[in-house]
Amino acid sequence: MSGEEEENAAELKIGEEFLKAKCLMNGEVARILDRKLEHLQQMSDDPTNQISQVFEKSHQYVKRFSRVRNADAVTQVREILSRYKLTEFELCVIGNLCPETVEEAIAMVPSIKTKGRGLDEDSIEKMLHDLSLIKKFE
Repeated sequence: MSGEEEENAAELKIGEEFLKAKCLMNGEVARILDRKLEHLQQMSDDPTNQISQVFEKSHQYVKRFSRVRNADAVTQVREILSRYKLTEFELCVIGNLCPETVEEAIAMVPSIKTKGRGLDEDSIEKMLHDLSLIKKFE
């Protein structure tokens, strides 16, 4: 992004490198860190020796703030949100925050409504309904 352009997440002006990057939701990161923790515990008689404070704090953070915790549900959230042609950034914000109303979703991620391929309110409502079903049966 050039120095003259100001970043603005609401308009998806977040830098080309971020638009192309693969983003992970908190639930996905929690699954990765869970597997790493299991691996560390299997490889050592004293698993606390190999776990850094940064790892432990990061693990606690993503587990605490994951709105969807079940591994299958996390996968379903990504699949559902991917159907709506969201960018990775939009997908992860909605997947992490799980807005309950159209107004909340637009307030959190204005670009879902304002971009050229912006979703109409009915599509956003359907998307949120699908997410709520996953959370309900988790």
